Amino acid sequence: MRLTILGFLAKWLRGIVYTPLGDEMNRLIQLLAASGMLFAAPYHQRQERPEVPENLKAPADEQVILAAHATGVQIYVCQAGAEQKFGWVLKAPEAELADSTLVVHHSAGPTWKHVDGSEVKGKVLAKQDAPKGDAIPWLLLAAASHTGEGILSRVTSIQRIHTEGGLAPAANTCDGSASGKESRSVYAADYYFYAPGHGRAGLAPPAILLEGPGLGGT
Repeated sequence: MRLTILGFLAKWLRGIVYTPLGDEMNRLIQLLAASGMLFAAPYHQRQERPEVPENLKAPADEQVILAAHATGVQIYVCQAGAEQKFGWVLKAPEAELADSTLVVHHSAGPTWKHVDGSEVKGKVLAKQDAPKGDAIPWLLLAAASHTGEGILSRVTSIQRIHTEGGLAPAANTCDGSASGKESRSVYAADYYFYAPGHGRAGLAPPAILLEGPGLGGT
């Protein structure tokens, strides 16, 4: 709306017949044009926090700086555990968080690497069963380490919510004969990345929202 009004005023002012105040008018037109360019520049509104259980909430002084939808797989391996009892163990996630311009690759660690070169490794703090019984849990993670410079270098908390799929195969499919076998379970999720707030009222830099088709380890 502001851009539309400024554009209209600028065009209207250009049509005014110059008077002895022409220099002042030119300066006013230039100011309006500069303001129009400012308002026309791309910007993002602050991303709101998602609704999550109390134990999965990020610290109150953190703000969402990136929200992304992921699709991929949870990779499980059949192996012997305590007392040589076999079971499916999570090996790693492999997923892409993307839209037409922004991409985050999610892999073992758990680690998220942005196309700008920045990377964050997480550590699970809390988990909650997913509302859907056939989906992996929702998670709250804290940043354990960072690599590179970029948006993920500021991340301090990560949420995985709205999960779909991703569960390990049935327990009776893992025994001695299947030892070392890998299984890939398709999953989807939404990830929210948080950083400490800055500036007045604890506002963080604008959030970037990544959207993709569909929804849903780590």
